[in-house]
Amino acid sequence: MFSLSRLFRPSFTQTRLRSQLAPRQVKYIKRHKGVIPIPIGGSTSGTTLTSSAQWGIRIKSTGVRLTAKQLTTAEDVIKRKLKDVVKGGKVWLRVFPDIPVCIKGNETRMGKGKGTFEFWATRVPVGRVIFEIGGKDIREELARDILRQAASKLPTKMEFISRDTPPRLGNLVLYPPKPVKRIAEESVPSVDHGQIAGALATQPTTSSKTTNI
Repeated sequence: MFSLSRLFRPSFTQTRLRSQLAPRQVKYIKRHKGVIPIPIGGSTSGTTLTSSAQWGIRIKSTGVRLTAKQLTTAEDVIKRKLKDVVKGGKVWLRVFPDIPVCIKGNETRMGKGKGTFEFWATRVPVGRVIFEIGGKDIREELARDILRQAASKLPTKMEFISRDTPPRLGNLVLYPPKPVKRIAEESVPSVDHGQIAGALATQPTTSSKTTNI
């Protein structure tokens, strides 16, 4: 018999606090593990800072899957250090964990479906900006120290960037092309043909002797 439950399948919802990094609602709670995206299409979006940020960190080594707990821990470090040093500083998180990760227990036989939901994560490729700070004029040495402590909480190698840092395409840093130095054309003095003709006319002519044999 046809049932209406097949048409109206309720999506997965859970209680999410304001401080938690988790989507409000997803259609399917179980998804494939997937792979880390590799930026091979030529797009450099997400590898530079936004207009409102001054400093940031981005992934330097290979891509990685970051969990919501790791991102929350690093964000708390930045907020705590900024509060002690600069008043009015802001933090921006450029990635969001929206991929559900399911894990099966140890020593479990194969089969019987996928494991239960454990945590939220996100797949981040190399070169992607993770955190940005700004809002107030923050000195570079303070920003480096704050972001260094936050990067130590993440399971990958990060690099410190600023507004002048060029974009990144995978492991390749795209520096702007250097301006071509054009050699200035040497000014050639103008030639007065009248003076040349007069100089030739004043020169003595040499008479050539002809000998008859």
